[in-house]
Amino acid sequence: MILTSILTAILLWTAGCTAETTYTLVTIADARSRPAQVIDIGNAGDSPGDLLVFDQPLRDADMQEIGTNSGICTRTRPAHSFQCQWTLTLENGTITVAGREFDTGTSLISIIGGTGHYAGISGVMESTNNNDGTFTQTLRYKQK
Repeated sequence: MILTSILTAILLWTAGCTAETTYTLVTIADARSRPAQVIDIGNAGDSPGDLLVFDQPLRDADMQEIGTNSGICTRTRPAHSFQCQWTLTLENGTITVAGREFDTGTSLISIIGGTGHYAGISGVMESTNNNDGTFTQTLRYKQK
């Protein structure tokens, strides 16, 4: 009986220690005022190896500027997708993401790290091209 009570207490304590809260952050990457710069490498036009370099305003749902969205993408499949890495810089820290971004639709991008308030972050970002020069970025994450 005592052993069972001790084991139950340990299991409950362990469950409480490992449960993490999932957070959601929605941002808008605004490429209208500062579009990505295309660096055409190799064959002329859209071809593997072309680069997109960007440093754009990052906005909240009310379109108020909250930081910057900066990074680089390498074209891997013409008229289809890029392999990207970029950083969302906010007042209280940064969030770095990396993964495949599709030309259309929604892309799932890995959250690979952060600084400041976002140290220990992990999760996924959904990036959706709004077809108006903006991208809605919905981050669902946990922190250690």
